Amino acid sequence: MKRAIILMNMGGPNNLDEVDVFLKNMFNDKYIIGAPQPIRALIGYIIRKKRLKEAQHNYSLLGGISPIVGHTKRLCRRLAKKVDADVFYEMRYTPPFASEVLEKVKNYDKIYAIPMYPHYSQTTTRSSIEDLMDEAKKLQIGHKIVTLDHYYDNENYNKAIVERIKETIPKDQDSKEFHLVFSAHGLTQKLIDKGDLYQDHIIKNVECAKQQLQAQGIEFKQIHLAYQSRLGPMEWLRPYLEDELASIGEGQKVLIYPIAFTVDNSETECELDIEYKEVALDLGINEYFVAKAPNHHPLFVDTLVELYEGLKRKYS
Repeated sequence: MKRAIILMNMGGPNNLDEVDVFLKNMFNDKYIIGAPQPIRALIGYIIRKKRLKEAQHNYSLLGGISPIVGHTKRLCRRLAKKVDADVFYEMRYTPPFASEVLEKVKNYDKIYAIPMYPHYSQTTTRSSIEDLMDEAKKLQIGHKIVTLDHYYDNENYNKAIVERIKETIPKDQDSKEFHLVFSAHGLTQKLIDKGDLYQDHIIKNVECAKQQLQAQGIEFKQIHLAYQSRLGPMEWLRPYLEDELASIGEGQKVLIYPIAFTVDNSETECELDIEYKEVALDLGINEYFVAKAPNHHPLFVDTLVELYEGLKRKYS
């Protein structure tokens, strides 16, 4: 049997010209902006025009390309060495899109679509799966595709999180000197109130990670959960990261872990690593570090192998 694995993620620009493509597609997603067309297109256009120059500047700080691209390619190569399937990736808002990748795998017997989102949300998991299935129907291969919607509680995944945290603590310092802040991408409170599972999964993921830290005897001064990246005047999930940093106070040491992401992107390497670092230093925080996402860590590769093997058993 010829098998293919497709890793699904939100995407990131491959160059500065694609920043506009990224923003246009993201803000035209009905799960990102819930208004009907053509109102959604108008709102998206306004937001895009306001954010384009700033976004291009941020990506220029990262070398003109989203870090998600290189990390994902390396992850695919490492995963391919450990499975009996060919490994591909597709992005929701930037190339390679689902239509391109499905064209490459349409003659495979089985296609295993694995979201790079460990927590379910309609803004990420549902959006990516629906887009993939819509394109698959055009090729009449929807029956070949199997997928899953979350894996935040996978043991190897949480071990990967802890390894990333451990490697971020300076060698000459004790973890007990630090506040550990799990920072998650924010969503509007309205979306959560409508039943989106994201916040519930984030909170449970933090508990899983805390259990793994405890099992390895790693202690912090205090462990926090906060939310970043809010946009517009609506109420978003609290506490906001800047407020949590302020509550920690001056003279403290902070280690941030980007709990919402499996692969580093502009929100981790620019927003957290640069913008929030400035906020933290202005608040008088003495030391501020940001851990890497799992990326292509061996334990995350093992996680994906487990998920793939689980799908094979379930849908054999």
